[in-house]
Amino acid sequence: MKGQTLQIIILAAVLLLIDTYVLNGLRGASKKWRFVNSKKFPLVYWLLSAFLMMILVISIYIQIDHMIRLAFITMFFVVLLFKASYVPVILIDDIRRLIIYTSNRFKKPLPAEKTEAPKMDTIPRSEFLMKAGLLAGAVPLAALKLNMKSGLYDYHVKHQKLYLTNLPKAFDGIRIGQISDIHSGSFYNPKAVLGGVEMLMREKADLIFFTGDLVNSVSSELGQYQDIFSKVKAPLGVYSCLGNHDYGDYAWWPNEAAKRKNLQEIITAHKNMGYDLLMNENRRLKIDGEEIGILGVENWGDLSRFPKHGRMDLAVKNTDDLPVKLLLSHDPSHWRAQILPQYPQIDAMFSGHTHGMQMGIQTEHFQWSPIEYVYNEWAGLYHHGQQQLYVNVGYGFLGFRGRVGILPEITIFELKCGTNPLLNKA
Repeated sequence: MKGQTLQIIILAAVLLLIDTYVLNGLRGASKKWRFVNSKKFPLVYWLLSAFLMMILVISIYIQIDHMIRLAFITMFFVVLLFKASYVPVILIDDIRRLIIYTSNRFKKPLPAEKTEAPKMDTIPRSEFLMKAGLLAGAVPLAALKLNMKSGLYDYHVKHQKLYLTNLPKAFDGIRIGQISDIHSGSFYNPKAVLGGVEMLMREKADLIFFTGDLVNSVSSELGQYQDIFSKVKAPLGVYSCLGNHDYGDYAWWPNEAAKRKNLQEIITAHKNMGYDLLMNENRRLKIDGEEIGILGVENWGDLSRFPKHGRMDLAVKNTDDLPVKLLLSHDPSHWRAQILPQYPQIDAMFSGHTHGMQMGIQTEHFQWSPIEYVYNEWAGLYHHGQQQLYVNVGYGFLGFRGRVGILPEITIFELKCGTNPLLNKA
């Protein structure tokens, strides 16, 4: 938590510096823009920046409608993208002005000259460069608009070896598929969604996990997509758990009975699709006389605005004899808040929920998204001692129709007996 607080302080300082720099650049963009060069403009600029920061904080820490939350977050980062693209141009102009200042400072004056070297602030900004900066800021916004939709159905398969020290030999080499956060209410292209399911099926996983959020709010959103996701099959079974959106907390209900009925319809949908929904319970998976445990809990989120229906005490019941326990829990914050301190017998947990905020950078050796200022674990594989967590960034999308840099994910794990050789080298 201390490290996260420090990151937030550093981020705030960087944003303040960027805002100061951009304001200076905007005021130098053109002397003809009266309002930009008026005394009121800095006040308006800082009020807008404060407002954007405020709505970001509200979106992260206060329970509001998920569509509004994503709209706020998108607004903040679109404006930030413009500013970040404008800064390099202002920097180039400042370097130009520094060179002129230095040249004038050390230039030998003619005998008749008695004038002092010009001060830095008397050297005007280049109007051309400042206007070019405005264009530079607009270009990535246009690119963002083009790339947002192209990434929505750009499913990609990630292969991940999962080392487990107590894994029975019969399970060595077993392949597990994972998808998460379908959010069927957001889809508008059934053919593309089916294409992703077919990609998963071509991987021929031995068993498959679905880690929650089948819908955005109501069961009727599933519609025609129920037939598509019914095609998700595996020889050793498809196991699932509920996510925070599956409880109907983000919809209006005439009464509590209607809300309960909606949840029951979600549960029935899992059954109709052939998914073994684990609600604070476990299953024994047996191969050649050897067994491991598949555990699943209802949603449990560390942030106060997310439900805590998960009951690990029920999920681990009668599993003490199992050498390996794999847990399905939608929200990755569950791992650090409860699993690590209270349930050391859980070997690996599989989550989703974060979506990687559908915006960021993700490469083989580096990843970043604004969501990391909310969640310590938000994408990929994490270790703490012998316990592991994998966070899938989601199959679907929510809020704004876009994914930039964080593409929809299908994960294929290969179980391996032993310890991760990369960890041994660390």
